[in-house]
Amino acid sequence: MGTERSRQVRERLLAAAGELIVERGWSAVSTRVLAERAGVGAGLVHYHFPSLNALLNEAALGVMAEVAEQTLAQLEGTTPQEGLDLALAALDAYPGDDPASTLFVEAYLAAGRDVELRRGITAVLERFRAPLADWLRGGDIADPEATARVLASAVDGVMLHRALDPALDAAAVAPVLRRLLAPAHPTEQERR
Repeated sequence: MGTERSRQVRERLLAAAGELIVERGWSAVSTRVLAERAGVGAGLVHYHFPSLNALLNEAALGVMAEVAEQTLAQLEGTTPQEGLDLALAALDAYPGDDPASTLFVEAYLAAGRDVELRRGITAVLERFRAPLADWLRGGDIADPEATARVLASAVDGVMLHRALDPALDAAAVAPVLRRLLAPAHPTEQERR
């Protein structure tokens, strides 16, 4: 199979996997249904991926990494307070019943039973937390590594809880999370 055609088939399989995880749930995606959705023969699923599970993992991890990268891009050149406000406003695009939120929920559930997926999600989180900690360090936030872990967990949790509590929007969450981002060395004005 030609390189370009092979790349296109992989992309179609990954896109179809993401759609089906959202529509049917992780465990209800079969090789046959996935191949039909992608418009390819079932044999190509295993030609391009070692297993159906490996394909589902890669599809979910790709979406999760993309959301993390978009969030980090918004932080560039901002103070911790400004960046938090921008990140939370962007998070409002994920109301809890949207495809990305549903995919996150499904991936976290599946990661409880799949060591490879759990490792993959951990790697995505680590790639997110390291630059987040650097950004916090630049904003003079105390213990930037620990703060990055808690902040990332909180934002992730808000995304996961949105389906249950739509009132968890930027306006409700920002004042609470801002408390995490107090500078380690308050300015003279902040001390007054």
